[in-house]
Amino acid sequence: MIVGITGGTGCGKSTALQAVSNLGGLCLDCDEIYHELLSSDPRLLAAIEARFPGTVENGTLLRRKLGALVYGDPQALQDLNQITHGAVKACVKAILREKQPSFAAIDAIALFEGGLAELCDVTVAVTAPPEERLARIMARDGVPRDYALSRIQAQQPESFYRARCDHCLENRGTEAEFLETCLVFFRKLATL
Repeated sequence: MIVGITGGTGCGKSTALQAVSNLGGLCLDCDEIYHELLSSDPRLLAAIEARFPGTVENGTLLRRKLGALVYGDPQALQDLNQITHGAVKACVKAILREKQPSFAAIDAIALFEGGLAELCDVTVAVTAPPEERLARIMARDGVPRDYALSRIQAQQPESFYRARCDHCLENRGTEAEFLETCLVFFRKLATL
């Protein structure tokens, strides 16, 4: 069974993915895959630099500079996503083909937009209150409130995920409480 986990930044997708890992499932974090591709696939960096000049320096993506360009401009964000989604999906497919897991999870903000949902047997939205999301992003990434807010506003609203996913997990508590909620949910799901 392949589970797609999605939702906005700061909602707790990583905690949900941790639950899958704790249960012995293969975990594919698409943010992590994207960052690995940035260091291993020069074609990806070249494509980003071609569309967003000045965002790559000495073979390294200047993430905040790129973020400042795309988070306030829907067309720029769409252009970036078109460049990155194909590369990430190809990598995910290759890993699944190689490992052939009986239980796996794909964690991706753009699960539907990037075509990854079609690889999944079931999809799960992770949601959380906006103020909690802001606090998590600011603490996790060391960014100011306005930058964290721009990242949230550049993404799909919660209703987008709720409407498309088979299940929804609401993250309204401590990380430990949410991890336990996820463990219970994925144990049940894995037995279906």
